[in-house]
Amino acid sequence: MTVFSSGAHDERNASVLGVALGISFGVCFATGLYSHLAQHPTLGFALPSRPAGLYRVTQGVHVATGIASVPLLLAKLWTVYPKLFRWPPFDDLADIVERVSLLPLIGGSLLLLFTGIFNIDGWYPFPFNFPVTHFWTAWIVIGALIVHGGAKWTVMRRALARPGPVARAESAPADGERRALLVSAFGGAVAATLFTVGQTVRPLQRLALLAPRRPESGPQGFPVNRSAAEAGVTETARASSYRLQVVGAVQRRMELRLDELAAMPQASATLPIACVDGWSTSQRWTGVRVRDLLAAAGASPDARVTVESLQKRRSYRTSELDRWQAHDPDTLLATTVNGDPLDLDHGYPLRLIGPDRPGVMQTKWVTRLVVR
Repeated sequence: MTVFSSGAHDERNASVLGVALGISFGVCFATGLYSHLAQHPTLGFALPSRPAGLYRVTQGVHVATGIASVPLLLAKLWTVYPKLFRWPPFDDLADIVERVSLLPLIGGSLLLLFTGIFNIDGWYPFPFNFPVTHFWTAWIVIGALIVHGGAKWTVMRRALARPGPVARAESAPADGERRALLVSAFGGAVAATLFTVGQTVRPLQRLALLAPRRPESGPQGFPVNRSAAEAGVTETARASSYRLQVVGAVQRRMELRLDELAAMPQASATLPIACVDGWSTSQRWTGVRVRDLLAAAGASPDARVTVESLQKRRSYRTSELDRWQAHDPDTLLATTVNGDPLDLDHGYPLRLIGPDRPGVMQTKWVTRLVVR
């Protein structure tokens, strides 16, 4: 028997919202997979250095679609919840498959979206590792979504088909309820996106009322996710004994003081910092090209590099430069930003900055390049 007796709990509404969620989850999954591979290259993946702002776009889209999915998912659950209590619980094999797919689909979706929001806010009330859990849960959810969509394909096609004149007349009383729910769901998705996406899309910056980070806030006019005090490098970054080391697969091991780095050819590039949290900002950076340092040390033309920070603990104290990134002319060890010396919280004395890199891989307080 059917329990869809009103416009609010209508199969057409469920199908429209299901299609919308399928699109938003698909985009979110694809952009999230790119972000994961950028930070944890596997299966031969090498992060390209061009276009320079690619990661800024993909991660901005990832966060925006994730936020937009929240009201869509809640509306979808409201639309279909009466069917969870139908009796008998299933009619055929397709119903059984659909029911089995609901647990990982609903549970995983809620876990993904709400822990994602917590991550954007920098709040981690859960005991598990967020990136690992987020990555594997995404695979479970996308698999369950495909299974669920296949099981419901015939129902969705029927529900989305344009009704005839008689059916439209008979369903007229429910149209208001149906439209109200869809307007609320899609309106909520648009509003949530509009009031946060300004942290990435500069023309909408003034509308970013719900964004946890504003791109213009912080020392030197842009945000800091981890300060020097939090990283425990306040003293070592300012120490007169500081040296940049270039070691590993090189012909000449190098240890350079800041004045020696300043005497090398300097280069400038306007590059974004694109944080996994969704905010991004572009600044003008100046410093020494990594490829010039590699050439001076006698490294191979296709050398890869591990960049090490002064900070001793926590994740992302190192990052990897593949051969594309290491030899790109805009990959710098920056000493200044917008003409001013780097603030301590932005990575003084040296920070890595390169094109098409996640913000967590733009390593601050660089102390060593390990060439491979």
